This record gives sequence, structure tokens and C-alpha cells, in this order.
Amino acid sequence: MKKVKTEEAVGLSLCHDVTGIGKNFKGPVFKRGHIIKKEDVEKLLDLGKKHVFIWEENAGEIHEEDAALRLADIAGTGGASFTGPSEGKMVLTADGAGMLRVNLPLLNKINSIGDITVCTLPDHYPCQKGSKLASMRIVPLVTDEEQIISAEKMAADSERPLIELVSYSMKKIGIIITGSEVYSGRIEDLFEPVIRKKAAQYPTEILGCTFCDDKLSMLEDAIADYVNRGADIIVMTGGMSVDPDDLTPTAIRNAGADIIKYGMPSQPGNMLLVSYLGDTAVIGVPGAAVKLPVTTFDVILPQLMTGIKFTKEELTNLADGGFCQSCGDACHWPNCTFGRY
Repeated sequence: MKKVKTEEAVGLSLCHDVTGIGKNFKGPVFKRGHIIKKEDVEKLLDLGKKHVFIWEENAGEIHEEDAALRLADIAGTGGASFTGPSEGKMVLTADGAGMLRVNLPLLNKINSIGDITVCTLPDHYPCQKGSKLASMRIVPLVTDEEQIISAEKMAADSERPLIELVSYSMKKIGIIITGSEVYSGRIEDLFEPVIRKKAAQYPTEILGCTFCDDKLSMLEDAIADYVNRGADIIVMTGGMSVDPDDLTPTAIRNAGADIIKYGMPSQPGNMLLVSYLGDTAVIGVPGAAVKLPVTTFDVILPQLMTGIKFTKEELTNLADGGFCQSCGDACHWPNCTFGRY
């Protein structure tokens, strides 16, 4: 780059965007490559630009916009599109709904190189079409090209892409509700409408809702029935506490499911259970899901809808951000601290 007094820059080409900030505006007033005209000088001075930078070709250096374009190339994401470069950065936006996956070790390695900055929404974040997912740029106007080459090599050597937007796929869901008080009709069931409402946010087909008495045999038969009917997810409610007559976890275990974790470091929804019977996810949902708008069940739903199986490590990581602030009517999950993992 060559630094030139603004008054002496007429006829020269800007090598960077010049940003303006007003009461209701922030953005580029002059774009990279703009040929400075005599009438631009006063405007540039009004923007505080006593000097501007003109590009001089130097071997081994790379401009911020070229760097941003190359960083976008290594992101490796599908289901999302980049816009830019603008003001030296590329921005990634979701083409449709899905769950964002971020390769955190790779992200941290790339951001440790030097001048490179890549920032994203949190890993496992549920996104809608149009959600802005990530931004990438270098901090100075130019940097040593070797930094970009290092980032490209890190991404090429990684088993996972830097950023993925995993689309939701159609899931068949079976609902099993446990409790003698509901089964006998003594009290009205409150769980079924809650589960149906939550599932309706995603592409799902509800296979049915089965009510069971507090009998292991009934619960085990209900699980087997939904598996035989091709359920991708079985949601079981009731009987999830530590009381001796709460049988749901035992029934899940007796059915042959592999319990990944029972009891989450996350509130509300501590007593959630995640297990798999073959490829079918069998989820035990505690009573908090009836009373509260958002619980740990809502946090894990997006990943269930992608079909990606949970690991014990992922569920243990719910602890960081696992305590809900109970905002009540002001709840704006997932745009909050709850449910990061």
C-alpha cells in the first residue's frame, strides 16, 4: 500500500473501502477500486480521511478483500451462501433452516494465526433461512499471504469442515405418555399437545400417542411398536423422576436401548434421558417441559431433527450455559446463554 494525502489522490484508485457512520447508517461510502474524483475530496475529509491508501503490488502480500474471499473458500459449508466482500469481510447467510455446526478446534487454530478473524454463531445453534451465521476477514488492509496459506492448509488437513449448516430432515415421531393417573382418566394429559407443538416447528410426522399404565410390560411393548412402525424418534413422558415407581428409564433400558446420558447438567430439564435403540432415538422428557416454555428438551430437538447422534461428551458440555435465567414472558431463546454445547 501507498499512503497518499487525500488532496493529492485525485485520479488514483482506492485499495480499501471507506466506511461512513451516520445516525441511521454504517457502511461503505467509497468502495475499493473507486477512482477518486475532485468532488470526492471534501467528502473524504468529512469522513476523517486526511490520507487514503493506494494499492502497490508487493509480492507476498494479500489485500483484505482477496483474503476474505479465500477464507470463504475454506469454510466448506453447504446450505448457506456468502455475500461480499464488503468493508473487507465476507458474511455467511443460511439458505434454509438447519442446525449450525462449527469445528471449534479448527476455528481456534485459524484465529490464532495472526491477522485472521473468523467469528460464528455458537456451535449447535438452530437457524432459520436468512440467519447470518459467520463473518471472516483480516484485521489490517493487507497481510502476509503465508497466513492465508496456513489457514487453507489447516482446513485441508481437517476431517471436518470449518462450518456446516445441517438441514433438518423429515422425522417420524411416536409419543408415549406414562402414568396411572392419566391412563385411568383421573387427570387430563398435558404432555401430548406440548410435544406436538414443539415437533411442529420441524418437518415431522406424528405416528401416534400411546398412553401407558405404570407397568414395564406396557411401556416396553409401546416402544417396540413404534420401532416396528419406523419411528425415528420416540418421546416418552412421565415416570422420569427418581421415585421408585417411576419406570420410564427402566423400560427404556429393558427395551435394549443404549443410554447415552440420563440426567443432564442443564436446568430446567435436569432429568432428561437420551438413548438410542438402533437408529431410533428414545428420549425421556421430564415434567418441566409441560410447565416451562423452554427446557433442555428444546435444546436437543434441533440435533434430533438432523439425525446426528448425540455423544456423551456433547451432552456433558450442556453445563456451560446450562442454567436458564428463567426470563418468563421475556424469553427469547435461542438468542440467549441457555443451551450452548
